[in-house]
Parts: sequence; structure tokens; C-alpha cells
Amino acid sequence: MKGRPTIIVIDFGSQYSQLITRRLRELGAFSEMLPPQQAGNLASHEHLAGVILSGGPSSVKEAEAPGLAPELLALDVPLLGICYGMQLLAEALGGSVEAAARREYGNERIETTGSSPLFKSTPSVQTAWMSHGDHVASVPDGFEVHARSGSGTLAAMSNVGRRIYGIQFHPEVSHTEFGMQLLENFVREICGIEEAWDRGSFVEDQIVSIQETVGNDRVLCAVSGGVDSTVTAVMAERAVGDRLTAVFVDNGLLRHREAEQVAANLKDLLRGHLVVEEAGDKFLDQLKGVTDPEVKRKRIGHTFIDVFTQTAKEHGPFKYLAQGTLYPDRIESLSVRGPSHVIKTHHNVGGLPEELGFDLIEPLGELFKDEVRAVGTELGIPAEMLHRHPFPGPGLAVRILGEITPERLDLLRRADHIFIEELVRSDQYDEIWQAGAVLLPIQSVGVMGDARTYQSVVALRAVTSRDAMTADWSRIPDDILARISNRIVREVDGINRVVYDISSKPPSTIEWE
Repeated sequence: MKGRPTIIVIDFGSQYSQLITRRLRELGAFSEMLPPQQAGNLASHEHLAGVILSGGPSSVKEAEAPGLAPELLALDVPLLGICYGMQLLAEALGGSVEAAARREYGNERIETTGSSPLFKSTPSVQTAWMSHGDHVASVPDGFEVHARSGSGTLAAMSNVGRRIYGIQFHPEVSHTEFGMQLLENFVREICGIEEAWDRGSFVEDQIVSIQETVGNDRVLCAVSGGVDSTVTAVMAERAVGDRLTAVFVDNGLLRHREAEQVAANLKDLLRGHLVVEEAGDKFLDQLKGVTDPEVKRKRIGHTFIDVFTQTAKEHGPFKYLAQGTLYPDRIESLSVRGPSHVIKTHHNVGGLPEELGFDLIEPLGELFKDEVRAVGTELGIPAEMLHRHPFPGPGLAVRILGEITPERLDLLRRADHIFIEELVRSDQYDEIWQAGAVLLPIQSVGVMGDARTYQSVVALRAVTSRDAMTADWSRIPDDILARISNRIVREVDGINRVVYDISSKPPSTIEWE
């Protein structure tokens, strides 16, 4: 995003920090998130247009609470403090912060006073989402109070001349009635940014960037058929053409006919620059007798690396590895209290280790998932590939509880195929974030044609979600569930009982293993 006006979000640990960044991008303003430790370096940022200080779980009164870099106050750009961020600004500039006699959590009515560009085009009385125990007791010199809650708590302050603003509530959450309008006012009226985040120009910029980085060298890319790796591979192919080799490893753990469909789709999209490794037997050999889900994952991961490494040697040499790392993958490793001890393994390429010796190309490293889909559309990738449900890297191995055998894989594939087919047929598929069948390690008594059966049980799992951090079970209509169940029991010999999982996340996870 070189050359584009940028708003930096300083993350003080709020559960909504990523959401602030997303909201700004929805408004057409490019934004990035940084930990407080990096805030002091912003003076050298060539295209800095504004800074937002997020909320956070700490109290500014705590000795160990993350503080405000003094360099921020010397920047000649607008500042907006949200909740904890506002309290930091108040203390740093000479105001005072106290523990509230009445904590405010949830929807609160606020009333604005005076005139502030932050509240332009919003009513004087509105509903906002509060979540705080401390509050600003007195504003710094030169600041005005621009809103109070129904209980009298100071809800907004500003020094318009210095372009410093603070609000006690969270405009980024949907519960704040005019939150998007406030953020738009900050972006347009205060920071002076018109729409600068353009998918078409992003694609062009990234293709040029890949070309400049790679030069005449060759690029390797692991593809799974998922959205992230597909968009990455297509972008790389547009940049370097026949100097790209994409590798699709068929691990034998995919859904019904999925390997053939993925290979056919990718060969077409990548104009033939695809190598398909059929390695199902190798993976199944490694999974014989294994029932522990963590052992399954590790063996699958190690086998993938072995197969991929051998393929790279056969078709190489390669200097670069393109992978579909997304912005959430990068910022999950940031911490408000210092470097994270746990770095997330990127699922896109099976956790390829650094010692393989490639230089990384991550063209999607500044994007969220919905933005990746928009970029994919810009690249001409078919909608059915861009809007596939997420599918676990270890495949059906973590949807078969217990030992993995060819026979159990066959049972699950057939049941899962019926489930997905009926969701598509009934126009439910696009309403659901993720759906799949799970083969349980138990058998159930049944009756078919007056004969006793003792066969396997399948659980159906379907959830709605925005980002998979939380999820609720999907309310699939009863008649559709009945049709799915009847078809599975009738058509899949070996399954005589179907159950539907109505657990939400938390406390349950989306996948069973």
C-alpha cells in the first residue's frame, strides 16, 4: 500500500482492535494495526494521515499498563482515543482519570453538546456501546466536553485546533448507533482522506511488486483449493507466468471428488502451471492406528512437508515461496506487552519451516478474508471457488473421530457429500459460514427392513460466524434436516443414525477435533 494515506491503529489489547481496522477499510481508508512499542516510530511514516488509540483491558492507574509514546503527541496528524485510548490522552495532556462510581457496560444513551466535526450528521441524543471501569474526571486545558452519558459520565472530548479527539465508547461495534458515521467523520472530515483503498489498484500494485522482487527467478506456491492460496497463486502467475510452479498435494483426506475438482479448477486458472502430487497412500500409512487428534495433525503436517520438499527438489530450483498469509495471521503475533511467545503457523502451506530456505512473498499480507475475496473477484476467480466454506488443513482426518481407514473415509465422504449437496439445493449453503459431517467412534442400534442393524453414527455441524472467533449453530429448517438425515441413512450403507450439533463457540469449537 505504498503511497496511500494510512491511518494507524495502536492496539492496547482491545478485543475490538481488529474491528477498528476493518471498519476503516470499509470506509475506503487504508489502515494498519501496530503494538504500542512501535508507536514511537511513526514520525518516519511517509503517508501517515491519522492515528487511533484503541481501547484495552488495563486501567491507566496500573503501574504495568501500556503507556502512551510521547512522540505521538508531537505528530502533526489527527489523534482519536477510544475508551482506554481516550484516558491515556487525558492523563498525558494534564487531565485526570478516576475509577467510576458506576461502571458502564453495554448500550448507554449519550447526549452531545456543542459542535464537533466528529459528531457531524449525527443526532444530539444517540445510543453508544460502553465498556469501562475508569472514566475521565477532568479534561486537559484547551479541551471541550462534547458528550456525556445518561449517568453524567464524560463520553467525548476534543481539542479541535490540535485535532485531538477522545470518546469513551466504541464506535467500531454495530451496537453504537452512529459509530460508522463517527469513523467516517474522522476519516473524511478530520484526516481528509477520500477513498484510497481500491481493489483494482491493489492487484496492479502487487503484481508489479512481485515482478520487481522476483526479477528473473522462479517462484513456488503451495495450493489447497482454498481462497487464500488460490488468490495468491493466481496473482503470482499473473506476475511471473511460467516461472511459477504451484503444487497441489492430494493427501487422500479431501471430500467427495474434491481433489479432481480442485486440480481441474487450478489448472485452468493457473494456465497449466500446476503440479499435482497424489500422495494419499503416504498419508494413510502415517495415520494407521492413530486416534489422538494432535498426533494426526503432526503426522499430516510432517508428511506434507516431506512431499512438498521432494516436489520442490524435482521441479526446482526456486528462490521464492509465495504463500497466502493474511493480515490477521500477522497481527495475531503482536502483543501489547511485548513480543508474543507463540507465533501462529500459517495453515495455507501446511506450516512450511523456515529452514527450507525460500524467500517469502506474501501478497495478501495486508488483507482480511473479505478483502481477499474481493481481490479474487477482481482477478476473475469464479465465485464458487471464492465462497467455499473453510475446510481444515488436515482434511477429513479431524472429522473422523478415532482411527482413519479407507472404509471410514468412504462413509464420511458419502454422508458429507449429501449434506453439502442438500444445503446448496435448498439455498442454505451461502447462509452458513462452515458445514460438514463428523463420523463418530460409536455404533448405534437401528432397524431397516425389519432387520436389526448396528452401524455408525454421523453428526452434522453447521455454524454461522463472521470471523470464526465466535460461532453460533445454524438454524437449518427442520424439513431440510429431515431430508438430509433420510438421504444419508437410505443411501450410505453403514450409517443408521444422524444427529445435529447445536453447540456454539464458545464453549465448543467449530471442529470436533
